[in-house]
Amino acid sequence: MPQNPAINAGTRIGHVHLKVADLDRALGFYCGVLGFELMQRMGSGAAFISAGGYHHHIGLNTWESKGGSPPPPGTTGLYHTAILYPTRPALADALHRVLTAGIALDGASDHGVSEALYLRDPDENGVELYWDRPRERWPFAADGKLAMITKRLDVEELLRQREG
Repeated sequence: MPQNPAINAGTRIGHVHLKVADLDRALGFYCGVLGFELMQRMGSGAAFISAGGYHHHIGLNTWESKGGSPPPPGTTGLYHTAILYPTRPALADALHRVLTAGIALDGASDHGVSEALYLRDPDENGVELYWDRPRERWPFAADGKLAMITKRLDVEELLRQREG
């Protein structure tokens, strides 16, 4: 199969739209715990939330899933939604919010290029909260290829980085 040219470097993932069982419960997590802002709500069927006033980073809907249950393990679908924080102190604040809400982490990893926290939303959707290190600090192998790692992240040390 012929290789197409690489995609434009300015391309970004604009938003994710999640099927949820209970819209109010999902809003309680994404807005109440993580701090996203409700931009628009369409009754009990859908809501659009964002950081910083963007039209929406996350759409939540019950159109096909009201009262539903998560997909069973071993099926295809979304592995997780990754939420990128601009700084390490901002990630530390997110960690504080999650722990204060009594939400358990599934994991916390240092990937060399980033530091990441893994958890589940109320519908058992995977959520990654992370920040990227500056590119000049990314690990590269001797041949110049990216050399990501996975090692345990010290969450107590991260918490100490929390802003104000």
